[in-house]
Amino acid sequence: MQITTPGAPAPIARRIAGAPISWGVCEVPGWGHQLAPDVVLRQMRDIGLAATEFGPEGFLPDAPEDKAATLGEYGLRAVGQFVPAVLHDPGHDPLPEVESAMTGLVAAGAATVIVAAATGADGYDDRPELDAAGWDVLLANLDRIAKAAAEAGLTATLHPHVGTMVETAEETRRVLDGSGIGLCLDTGHLLVGGADPVALAAAAPGRIAHVHLKDVRQDFVDRVRSGALTYTRAVADGMYAPLGAGDIDIAAIVGGLEAHGYSGWYVLEQDAVLTAPPGQNGAPDPLDDIRASLEFLHSLARSTPA
Repeated sequence: MQITTPGAPAPIARRIAGAPISWGVCEVPGWGHQLAPDVVLRQMRDIGLAATEFGPEGFLPDAPEDKAATLGEYGLRAVGQFVPAVLHDPGHDPLPEVESAMTGLVAAGAATVIVAAATGADGYDDRPELDAAGWDVLLANLDRIAKAAAEAGLTATLHPHVGTMVETAEETRRVLDGSGIGLCLDTGHLLVGGADPVALAAAAPGRIAHVHLKDVRQDFVDRVRSGALTYTRAVADGMYAPLGAGDIDIAAIVGGLEAHGYSGWYVLEQDAVLTAPPGQNGAPDPLDDIRASLEFLHSLARSTPA
């Protein structure tokens, strides 16, 4: 299945969005200090972002119309929501929880629901093995979700993610071959999971419907893969670098997607763990890296043919 959007793509600079996780706001219990929505949304607006993903449950108001109204107060559009859902358990139907998220997305005028194949446990530092029966259930649920999203006027994507049931290059390929759902290309999670995001973007550009841009320091990736570091510890210690300062060829990915006619969002999503409020006890300010990433992407946009 090819994921295409009619019409000429808008310039890259108008398709850059943010995500609360870059400010350390995460759904995982105990992830780190959680900044208030006012701080995050105000900073998004002030650095020139025009849109954002919703963030985890509880970050924005629960009522769909209130989510949209809150973003509107800061001049921000909604582009999507990350929804971790258990997809492999035959005794669990993930569709109601995903449809609940879709209701909020439709109300806010967003276009994309970003599903991850959650394990059912908290955190991303361990995961069980998935057998053939579990894969059959997972793939069938992905197609059910894609169909429900299309009926709601949305695009569903599967997000390969460290510590979920779809993490590795082989698992990502199994999703692409066994279902029709679109792909959220998360450059960082793919690399940590053992995939080559540049090669994947080049091999399956027509399936990519949403992009999370991260840059990664390869030495941290090697330690996570060897088991020397947990994923969470690696993030806290600085695995994610500002765009252009790590070991992923972000320019090749963006250039290739643009050449293929990609018209979706580029979400700056540099996972962060805050040990304390920025500036307190020497805690770094995530805004510094976010600004550097945004400037890199604007520079890339200026050099990429329209």
